[in-house]
Amino acid sequence: MSGGAPRFQQEPHPPPHQRPLADTNVQHLPLLEMLSNKVGKQLGHPTYSLTGWLVSKFFKWHNQILEENAVKLCNIQPNDTVLELGHGPGFGLQAAAQLLTGPEGKLLGVDYSQYMHEMASKRMKEQISRGKAVLYYSDVVAMPIEENTADKVFHCNCYYFWPDLKAGARAIHRVMKPGGIMVTALRLDSVKKVASKNMFSGESWRPEVYMEALQSSGFTDVRMENKREKLITFQAIFATAVK
Repeated sequence: MSGGAPRFQQEPHPPPHQRPLADTNVQHLPLLEMLSNKVGKQLGHPTYSLTGWLVSKFFKWHNQILEENAVKLCNIQPNDTVLELGHGPGFGLQAAAQLLTGPEGKLLGVDYSQYMHEMASKRMKEQISRGKAVLYYSDVVAMPIEENTADKVFHCNCYYFWPDLKAGARAIHRVMKPGGIMVTALRLDSVKKVASKNMFSGESWRPEVYMEALQSSGFTDVRMENKREKLITFQAIFATAVK
């Protein structure tokens, strides 16, 4: 990925007589709405494309502070098992790995984007080769992690892309140990702006909707706090797994 933007292979265009007629509904969509839909899909599931590459750069600029602060707020101990959901390029994984210095410390990651999974796997190749980290190409609901595994779980700018918040919350609860802590970091002002451009489906982006899903899935002490780091204000949602 070094040396600027990667080159992406484009599919050849069929000759005019073989091209399908344009969908009249799509044809009359406003251009900005079409672009918003495309970018919204890439934010939730980046692919190996120019838009996906730009999204990965956006993650680096926009998410790194969130990821690092989510790690801090987890209060990770040297021998914890830590899980990041929707890890993206792997900045949060890197920050968490530095704290897992004990012999039992282990890092797990899950991402539904194959592009992000491959990018993070390269970033974390040393930890993976030593057995300190395992990354899964999977969605949250289907993640192949055993029950009562994780002491800490964190994710950033992630939950509003899940098709079923309650199923996602139940899946997180399943893999967490009793008393485990989950931290979600987001910049609510930015999320509201994205939502105003119809890049999310429905109202699942609202923190209160996610917090309700957590409470109904077996979490307690669910709360949201305002935080500030390097002149950036963000929000952190906390939840404790009860079993």
